[in-house]
Amino acid sequence: MSPLVKIRSERDRMSAVERRIADFVLDNAQLLRDYSSQQLANALGISQSSVVKFTQKLGFKGYPDLKYSVGEAIARADNGDEVETAAQVRGEVGESLATSLWRRKSEAEEATRLINPPQTLAAVVKAMAKAARGGKLFLIGLGEDDIHARAFAYKLALLGLPVVHNFDLARMTANVSAAGPGDVLLVFSEHGNQPALCKIGRHFRERRGLLVSVTRHNANPLRALADVALLVSAHDERPYIQSLLYQSALQHLLDVLFVQLCEGDDARHAQLVANLERIQQVLES
Repeated sequence: MSPLVKIRSERDRMSAVERRIADFVLDNAQLLRDYSSQQLANALGISQSSVVKFTQKLGFKGYPDLKYSVGEAIARADNGDEVETAAQVRGEVGESLATSLWRRKSEAEEATRLINPPQTLAAVVKAMAKAARGGKLFLIGLGEDDIHARAFAYKLALLGLPVVHNFDLARMTANVSAAGPGDVLLVFSEHGNQPALCKIGRHFRERRGLLVSVTRHNANPLRALADVALLVSAHDERPYIQSLLYQSALQHLLDVLFVQLCEGDDARHAQLVANLERIQQVLES
């Protein structure tokens, strides 16, 4: 894994001091070779031991190992492109800005892939497939999170899966009361800190259903409550870019789940094709 991708993927779980170091490394990757651990510590106003502990926590032997790894990553950059700093990105326009955004989305998707092990995705797919054979799939998200919940619920319905989607807390609470063992609830919450969603999650688990959270890769109440946690890594100092990165990485994660469901069962694939044809016929009539 590229050290820069690793730093981005782990940033949400870092302390405030560690995030300052991470942001400095990401924004000044090309200049890192000129900094000793003491100089980096002085630039940030922290102790040298904090820098050393940061590098070791990421799995490097020490600060020199991190510098060497970052230097290698820069050297391997496609077409010899330089690693962009935040200031460079802000100054870009036109085609170069579009290229930068594409690259940042790709990095967010890669980091998200790395923090969601194949076995975790397989467990979610298996649970959803099992629920489809005699239970129900519940999905909920509030506000902007509902955009992703609604779109994913539609795709699952195309496969013929029994989906219960709602963005109304009262109605979902009532729906969940009818849940049972083997059912699955996917809760979409970027920051995972809405008390109402946590209450619904607890109620669902009392019904012995499987709770799957979809949140950012940081510590949050919903993630701690979930049986299985799907995580999204997306970081940028500009809020309007960070939001786009989150949406892109989350969509890619959900697409992977959808594809696995399609390829895991010929009957579901056939149902998808049939439903798409029926929808097209209705739209053309």
